[in-house]
Amino acid sequence: MKVCVLYSGGKDSNLALFKAWKEMEVACLVSLSPKSEESVLFHYPNVELVKLQAESLRIPLIMKPCSDDEKGSLNALKEALKEAKELFGIKGVVTGAIRSTYQATRFRMICDDLGLKCFNPLWLRDEVSILREALDLGFEIVFTRIAGYPLSKDLLGKKITIETVKMLENMRKLVNPAGEGGEYETLVLNMPLFTKKLKIVDYEVVGREYDATLVIKKAELME
Repeated sequence: MKVCVLYSGGKDSNLALFKAWKEMEVACLVSLSPKSEESVLFHYPNVELVKLQAESLRIPLIMKPCSDDEKGSLNALKEALKEAKELFGIKGVVTGAIRSTYQATRFRMICDDLGLKCFNPLWLRDEVSILREALDLGFEIVFTRIAGYPLSKDLLGKKITIETVKMLENMRKLVNPAGEGGEYETLVLNMPLFTKKLKIVDYEVVGREYDATLVIKKAELME
């Protein structure tokens, strides 16, 4: 089946892409670019870097700007999926949703309206097992945003390691280990489908101790 992948550049969408790649024909990536971190549906920090990731993946990218509110976000998603359907003949959409019924029900509603199947390969998986699987596959993942105690801005730009996973597992009562509640956001620098690794060249950290973002000013693909 021809599908598109809702792609943010973070760990969950990349793992969903990896799983879809083995069983389906991934025709394109679809990314939405919200106005700010207040976006209710889509990943915001450094979203423009999906263009470099798509280049490394050698997969066509459809990218649309969207507002932060639900209505504007869903309208933009619908237009992007219409374009994917028209240009690439997709029959389904793959997402990296894990436990957010808010996201999953709205994505499915748009897919139903367009006559598309909706696939969520990570749905209801244990969050710690997802992190471990990504590391086992060789994913290189860095923190790009933290939003809430006990996570601090010292994590920004740091790679997720097995020690990090253990830390997040121990914090399970305070934060979702996969960050699906918005506790943190990530960027994938490398994974098995990339032809070139993404390198962060210049950045700054903006925000407070427990609410901060890694603003990447320059990144490039390594030869």
